[in-house]
Amino acid sequence: MRAAWAGFTDVTLLLDTGFALLLASVLGAAIAYHPASRRSVDTLEEVEAQKMFVLYAAIGAITGAMVLKYGTVVGFVVFGIGGLIRFRTDLRSAPMTGRLILVTLIGLACGLQLAHLAVLAAIFGFVLIAILDATVTCRIVVKHLSAASLASAAQAYRSLLEREGCRVLGENKSFAKQQVALVFHAPRRLARDQLARTLDAEVPDALKGAVDWEVD
Repeated sequence: MRAAWAGFTDVTLLLDTGFALLLASVLGAAIAYHPASRRSVDTLEEVEAQKMFVLYAAIGAITGAMVLKYGTVVGFVVFGIGGLIRFRTDLRSAPMTGRLILVTLIGLACGLQLAHLAVLAAIFGFVLIAILDATVTCRIVVKHLSAASLASAAQAYRSLLEREGCRVLGENKSFAKQQVALVFHAPRRLARDQLARTLDAEVPDALKGAVDWEVD
C-alpha cells in the first residue's frame, strides 16, 4: 500500500498529469463551444452535450495517464466499463453518465494503487464540474403568439432575460406554430419562479404568450 502513496512525492508526474487534464479540457472546450455550434443551439440536450465534451476530454486524459502507467490493458478495461455503463446503467441524463464514468475511473485508479492520480482526478473533476454547472440552462417556449407580433414578442422576452443576467444561447421562431423558443443560461442565484414572475409582469399584454419551461 505504501507504493500507492509514494506517487505523491513524484511532483513532476503530478504536474505533467495536471497539465494534461487542463490541456484536454481547454481543447475539448474549444471544440464544444465552437462559434458555429453556438449558433445552432435549440435544445437543452445540445447545451448539455457541450459540457459533456469537456468532461469526456478530461476523462480521456485520465485514461491516458493510467495507460502510460499500466499499459494498454487498462484501456481495454476502461472501454469495457464504459460500454457496461452506457448500455446497462439507466441514468436520466448525459451529465450523470459522464460523472459516473469519472468516479469509476477514480475508483479504478485507487484499485491500481494510483492514489495520487485518483486524488488529482477527483480535485480536477470537482473544479471542472463546478465551472461547467455555474449556470442553469433553461429553455422556454412561448406559445399562442400572433404571427404579426411574433418577432416583437421574441425580442421582448429576450431583452428581459438579458436584463436579468441571462445569456441567450439560441432562439427559434416558428410562425407556423405561432411560438418562439429561447435557450439560455441563467445565474444560479436567479430562481426560476422569480424569473417567471418577471416575464409575466413585464412583458406587454399585446406580446405575452403562454410560457412552457424546461430546466436542466
